[in-house]
Amino acid sequence: MQQSSTQSPNRDATWTFSDGHAGNVRQASALAAALGREARDWTLEARAPWRWCAPRRLPGSRHAFGPGFSEALAHGPAVLPGLAIGCGRQAALATRLLRRHGVASVQILDPRIAPRHWDLVIAPAHDGLQGRNVITLLGSLHPVDDLWLASARRDFPALGELPGPRTAVLVGGRSAHASFDTATFETLFTRVADRVQTEGGSVLATASRRTPPAVVARMRERLGWLPGVIWSGDHDGPNPYPGLLGWADRIVCTADSVNMLSEACATEMPVFAAGIEQVEGRPRRFVDSLLSRGRLRPLDPLMAPYPVEPLREAARVAAEVAARLGL
Repeated sequence: MQQSSTQSPNRDATWTFSDGHAGNVRQASALAAALGREARDWTLEARAPWRWCAPRRLPGSRHAFGPGFSEALAHGPAVLPGLAIGCGRQAALATRLLRRHGVASVQILDPRIAPRHWDLVIAPAHDGLQGRNVITLLGSLHPVDDLWLASARRDFPALGELPGPRTAVLVGGRSAHASFDTATFETLFTRVADRVQTEGGSVLATASRRTPPAVVARMRERLGWLPGVIWSGDHDGPNPYPGLLGWADRIVCTADSVNMLSEACATEMPVFAAGIEQVEGRPRRFVDSLLSRGRLRPLDPLMAPYPVEPLREAARVAAEVAARLGL
């Protein structure tokens, strides 16, 4: 039986929403965790035409994500949470709809329409979004802090037994804003291999879903003979990415991913980026901000240590969200 419309949502409950893409899932979950709130995670599969138009509302928008979501809206405060956190354009429609039912709605990333449709919008500074209810941050939200890194070292102790210095290598791929070519990756692999061969140590390398198979093969050819690990998929065993960050003495990565750079720069280790000149648009503005702050350096043959201040925004952003929403 439907509850009275005067009933309030459960203020202690939190739902997170994303399209299932790893970067969006990670940001929504990171904010919920930083707020100290356990969350129910929703993976949205929007139907046409809402998939194309989100977060704009069309007639029947409550049915955009299938019966589970529409039934939750129909039951109203009886089942709805006190807080909804979304990341990405599809999630922005869900959090917008929930706000109309009295749920405090926080949207991560620029929704590309007026921020007034949400209680709060959290956007990276390089997006240039402004508004009374907009909270900006440098980079992206993520869980990487001292406790997370300590847990990573505990979960992947074998990486700590590899000889130092340990060079973590995080390889992405081409995107709408990154026009990497073969030379970009070849330079990265050559400089890492030469450095490790000269000074000793080991390599902790991983590829992303966007890394072309030919680049993965070349990474194995150029770095696989050195002490260390190479991971490019489930066939290589459990993903050691947390352990790579936890045990690294320095980090080398391609400059295409704001999420990857944000997490690398949250460690206490030097970070060197390859392919900076091939990156443009919003990701390039983020890279330039890291360079100007001295937190990131272009990849060079020596990869010498430099003073580091970890880039960690989740706690600050969560504190501001809690204060503004009275959580």
